[in-house]
Amino acid sequence: MSLNVAVQMDPIDRINIAGDSTFALLLEAQARGHRLAYYTTDRLALRDGELFGTVQDLEVRDVKGEHFTLGEARRVRLDSFDAILMRQDPPFDMNYVTATHLLERIHPKTLVVNDPAHVRNAPEKIFVTEFPDLMPPTLITRDLEEIKAFRDEFGDIVVKPLYGNGGAAVFRLTRDDLNFGSLYDLFATTFREPWVVQRFIPEVKHGDKRIILVDGEFAGAVNRVPSEGDLRSNMVRGGAAKETDLTPREKEICERLGPHLKRMGLLFTGIDVIDGNLTEINVTSPTGIRAIRRLGGADIAALIWDVIEAKRRG
Repeated sequence: MSLNVAVQMDPIDRINIAGDSTFALLLEAQARGHRLAYYTTDRLALRDGELFGTVQDLEVRDVKGEHFTLGEARRVRLDSFDAILMRQDPPFDMNYVTATHLLERIHPKTLVVNDPAHVRNAPEKIFVTEFPDLMPPTLITRDLEEIKAFRDEFGDIVVKPLYGNGGAAVFRLTRDDLNFGSLYDLFATTFREPWVVQRFIPEVKHGDKRIILVDGEFAGAVNRVPSEGDLRSNMVRGGAAKETDLTPREKEICERLGPHLKRMGLLFTGIDVIDGNLTEINVTSPTGIRAIRRLGGADIAALIWDVIEAKRRG
């Protein structure tokens, strides 16, 4: 089966192919004989109810610095594609939200991965709160008194932007941290939306596990261990990828989430678990599949294309 596939992503010349999950998906698609086209969100246009994109034919190679070739730009109706990978990175801002509204116009005639309406309606740090029994104590607010009371209760807390990504602006505050007031003022000035406040989990020093689910089923996992002196385990922040297996608790989390993700058309998701505590459900542009493959895990890019092809045949 040969599909006509477009990828909506960040500028391809800026990606780090060694760890980029989108690139892994493109390599697998090309190997299967699918035709690839590339565009960025600024090349979208809705004209009289029809969605267009200015796209370029794309060839990819797993060679650093020479990883892509683009054809001439052409304007096409996006519903002419069999599938579109919605893979631009957050921030989950109004540009991101608008892109989901636009792609919703052509889904499911054109299969958009992930379902744009559910991407929009499942912000990663809010969607996860539908499963409070799987999470550490969590507060979403910008109310100073609420945050003070939460810190008084738990002592050691983590504060992060609600729509942040990649470990940016994640802070740990202890009960007596004198930076609390200054950090509150900084967040209040910088972010208009509420923030996420969670009980700090000391076991994060042993790793923050990224678990990938494909169409609601467990596909693979990698343990991301923070570098010395850093709270954050994100690999873009220096976290080290380690081989791992699922604990019984993590299997329970996957079993709880899987049916919801499948029903919502969230075909490619990445969940984050620290010491048995679910902290995020990543649905916008999950990462980790190249690290999992390098460590001897499943070829998740192949699993994802198996599902996409099956949905197109159906």
